[in-house]
Amino acid sequence: MLKTKRINLIRDYVFEHQTVSLDELVKKFDVSKNTIRRDIQELVDSGEIKKVYGGVSVNHTSLEPFTDRTARNQQLKKLIAKRAANFVEDGDIIFIDSGTTTVEMLEYLKTKQITVITNNLDFIINSLPYESLNVISTGGILERTTKSFATIKNMELFNTYNINKAFMASTGVSITNGVTNSSPLESQIKQIVVEKSAKVYLLVDHYKFDKSALMTYCTLDQIDYLITDAMPDKSYEEYAKENGINLTIAN
Repeated sequence: MLKTKRINLIRDYVFEHQTVSLDELVKKFDVSKNTIRRDIQELVDSGEIKKVYGGVSVNHTSLEPFTDRTARNQQLKKLIAKRAANFVEDGDIIFIDSGTTTVEMLEYLKTKQITVITNNLDFIINSLPYESLNVISTGGILERTTKSFATIKNMELFNTYNINKAFMASTGVSITNGVTNSSPLESQIKQIVVEKSAKVYLLVDHYKFDKSALMTYCTLDQIDYLITDAMPDKSYEEYAKENGINLTIAN
């Protein structure tokens, strides 16, 4: 089994069982304890799990509160959001994802005549004064840590509307693991939106590159536009060219 695949399976197994011993992982994946220790260290370094006596457990603090994330790199988020909003035209039907960068798009969309489908609670509340915005909430379960609606029962909504452009957020992005997120319920919505949208725009600051979270909701080659604040590693430039991704730098 490839190392990357094994690490992803270990991650899934730990999150399913919450706490597991090293001996259990050795038996489950039929590898040496040294191999398990090396694999576990990569997951510990990513912040997704933590070491406990005799084993590992889920690091529940890895899903950072929305208010903490909002304060970080606020100016970068505004730059990225402004650049992303330039792609929106009157008459568009767009999806605004949950996230601290995507919510910043409201300031640059408020005068446009568009329909916005969103699970972003702050976007919904803050859009109330702007009558040009036709806002449709996905509804569902309130995910308090991300201030978003998430559900596994309302997916028919996305089969009803033709989304021209989806503006997506991510906890981490890598060529190997793709576009990732820490919330399982949110990830299911994100996956369906990516599949249903004509064009997909990913908004991430440069700190998100080469990072991975709990779940991959799409591969990087499913993104049409990658909007960030600084040019990423050369490997991402080459990948974007090879896969027809428009790499856009906000400045």
